[in-house]
Amino acid sequence: MTSKPGQESKSCGLVALVGRPNVGKSTLLNHVLRQKISITSRKPQTTRHKILGISSDEQYQAIYVDTPGLHSHSGKTLNRIMNETVGKVIADVDVIVLVVDRLIFNSADERVLSLVAQASSPVILVINKVDLLKDKAKLLPHIESLAARFEFAEILPLSALGGHNVDRLEAVVQQYLPQSPFLFPDDQVTDRSSRFLAAELIREKVTRQLGDELPYDVTVEIEKFASQGSTLHVHGLILVDKKGQKKILVGKDGDRLKRIGSSAREEMERAFESKVMLHLWVKVKSGWADDERALHSLGYLEPN
Repeated sequence: MTSKPGQESKSCGLVALVGRPNVGKSTLLNHVLRQKISITSRKPQTTRHKILGISSDEQYQAIYVDTPGLHSHSGKTLNRIMNETVGKVIADVDVIVLVVDRLIFNSADERVLSLVAQASSPVILVINKVDLLKDKAKLLPHIESLAARFEFAEILPLSALGGHNVDRLEAVVQQYLPQSPFLFPDDQVTDRSSRFLAAELIREKVTRQLGDELPYDVTVEIEKFASQGSTLHVHGLILVDKKGQKKILVGKDGDRLKRIGSSAREEMERAFESKVMLHLWVKVKSGWADDERALHSLGYLEPN
């Protein structure tokens, strides 16, 4: 097939970001894109959806796929769906970026490695958070140990949060992208809607505010997302599993919910470059994380 003029030197492909929970995949994606599309917190399993982040220049378009952290406890339907999402992504990409945390390589990391080893795509190993290492002399022996486990295309130490060596990762990824016309316009950054991002920003603030006080059984549904004049009006419904969780989330005299709303609104105004009027409610919906119909309506069950 003859390439169209201007397309003969273009490369484009899918790049999976995989790893166990809380190794910094979403932070890495946000830094590569130079803007925030994937929420982050110190709490594991913050990312629940498959999110595309699109990085384009004149010749290359890397479509990064941020995946939920792969974990061993998959009793609930939501957890099973997240694990299945990771498996589907790995089987359908051109490059795999496996992210690990400093000198740690535990059974959860081993499980992710065993999964990516079944794929035919090149695997780039990223050792994240190296800026937090107290003894840098331990890094080289660790790299040699990991290199003996699998034939990685390359092993890169970096700091996603600080941006150290992230440009090197981008350059290595580009080497493995197949020649192909771009799949997205070169100014598009994600496949997700602003409505989806609003829900995720609210959930991020809930997760950061409550930490270990609230379990994973919390999600957000946007009931209204509409511009009126120069103001964006957003109505968010926060779903929890139990009445006690609602009490924790709302806080005394509603103070905690107000703080969550204020923080989410400020982040939305930056993301959407608009004045935002945000209204939040909390509702108890028992068993939502184990209910396929509920998960489908909340957007967790996606088409293949």
